[in-house]
Amino acid sequence: MEYVFIGLLALSVVLFILSALMKDPVKNLRDEIDQLSIQHIQDMYTVKKKLKVLEEELLVSDDYLPPAVTDRTLLRSAGKKDIHEIIKNQVWSLAQQGLTIEQIARQSSLNIEDVEMIISEKIEKQVKR
Repeated sequence: MEYVFIGLLALSVVLFILSALMKDPVKNLRDEIDQLSIQHIQDMYTVKKKLKVLEEELLVSDDYLPPAVTDRTLLRSAGKKDIHEIIKNQVWSLAQQGLTIEQIARQSSLNIEDVEMIISEKIEKQVKR
């Protein structure tokens, strides 16, 4: 009985020493999560900083608005409106995904003629290359 007790005690001491020497498998995971959260916080800080700069630029540019547009210029420009390049890229991307012109017009809040014009412009640009 004494030998069994001494053997179990020796085994427990050996296992205790081994557990102290073994690497913690969760430690690496914790370190990675900490790194990711720090990186996320840094990215958010950078984005907020850039957003603040953009907002300041927009506030400054609002101070320098052009004089009021006359009714005649409004009528002339109503026939053809400028479409931002981002919307054009979105329309082209949707067209490449296989959506119909009606679906693209609905998603981009444009009329069908504008969508067709954007797609034809993009096709012409690609053909010229």
